[in-house]
Amino acid sequence: MSSNFIEKASQAILAQNTIDRNLYDSLDVKRGLRNADGSGVLAGLTKISGVIGSKKEDGKLVPLDGKLMYRGIDIRDLVAGIQQAKRHGFSEATYLLLFGKLPMAAELEEFESDLHARMSLPRRLVASNILQYTSPNVMNALQKVTLALYAVDDNPDDIRIPNLVRQSLELIAKFPAIIAYAYRALRHKFHDEPLFINHPRPDYDIAQNFLHMLRPDSQFSALEAELLDLALVLHAEHGGGNNSSFTTHVVSSSHTDTYAAIAAAISALKGPLHGAANANVMYMMDNIKANVKDWADRDAVSDYIAKIVRKEAHNRSGLVYGMGHAVYTKSDPRAIILKQKARELAEVKGRLDEYHLYTAVEALTPEVFRKVKGSDKVISPNVDFFSGFVYDMLGFSVEIYTPLFAMARVVGWSAHRIDELINGGRIIRPGYKSVAEAQPYVPMAQRR
Repeated sequence: MSSNFIEKASQAILAQNTIDRNLYDSLDVKRGLRNADGSGVLAGLTKISGVIGSKKEDGKLVPLDGKLMYRGIDIRDLVAGIQQAKRHGFSEATYLLLFGKLPMAAELEEFESDLHARMSLPRRLVASNILQYTSPNVMNALQKVTLALYAVDDNPDDIRIPNLVRQSLELIAKFPAIIAYAYRALRHKFHDEPLFINHPRPDYDIAQNFLHMLRPDSQFSALEAELLDLALVLHAEHGGGNNSSFTTHVVSSSHTDTYAAIAAAISALKGPLHGAANANVMYMMDNIKANVKDWADRDAVSDYIAKIVRKEAHNRSGLVYGMGHAVYTKSDPRAIILKQKARELAEVKGRLDEYHLYTAVEALTPEVFRKVKGSDKVISPNVDFFSGFVYDMLGFSVEIYTPLFAMARVVGWSAHRIDELINGGRIIRPGYKSVAEAQPYVPMAQRR
């Protein structure tokens, strides 16, 4: 098929499928399943988590300090409890999100022992799906191996709760190894770096094992493991309406298998409008660092942010990545928590100057928007604003930022899949209205 044909066909497809934007308003279509005020269309109920960023007063949305609740527990209280006890919290948060309650000490120990036993990947699966057919994209590799796990499951299609729980634990436990091995294989094949496979250690939790499996020398500090564990806790769940979790609900409502449903969620997260925000922040901050000589000069930083907003700098999108959120208006509690710990790591790594640049961009962006856009909208950083900086300080390549997101969010996806199969009851099928004009069928010889 010639490129000329494809170009003509593409133009025809564009002409035949473009719909007048005014029709969406006149027919009250909820584009993106969002209401006119920006709030999400209510599509379901859940006990798993709650995201609060505003309230309605006199028909208008009023900004609020953001809240994220895991099974009704404020994320700030959950993190504070974990930090006060000086322990890692991802396993505890996973238990809470899946089973609906905080574990007793003995329950958590049993749960972590079960996860550890499931962390290793079948050798043949590693050899064939990761090493032999190495993907240039870790998210693609994660999806491919997730689907391959169907073939090594003795009971893959059973959607009864005990089997769903077993499959969920398998995926949560195995994602770190899949991501670490896929990344090492990618670096070996496409960048000529040495290939190594570090097997999971039974005395390490998920955050520690990931650092152990990813790094050639398996070495990491206690603070590095703590920061990664915290990032996993904060990214584990964020309500049923985010794109990948809603995808899990939609696909699960058809009663497909767990591996297919989670692979679909990975596809959604791979999309740059969903999972690439922290990478975009890093690219933007690199651009600012390269073009602002004195990072401590707030006027110079402010002037360059203004250029970005006016589409005169960086990628000309006009976006200050990491600032603002679809739900949170006044603040993102995850960003506040991660910012506090990011400073600790920046001090240890000798990167406080970069940390202060981030906080300057955070503080100056709202005022720049007021001056350039005339907007009085409340703008605050979201979790992605600081997570990329944390990952960079941990030595992670941008190639695994979104896979790290998936490593945490598979917990939420698993919980939402179980939720859908318990409470959904009907296949999800929203309405679409045809606005095509009627036309007669024309015989071949009469077509022009």
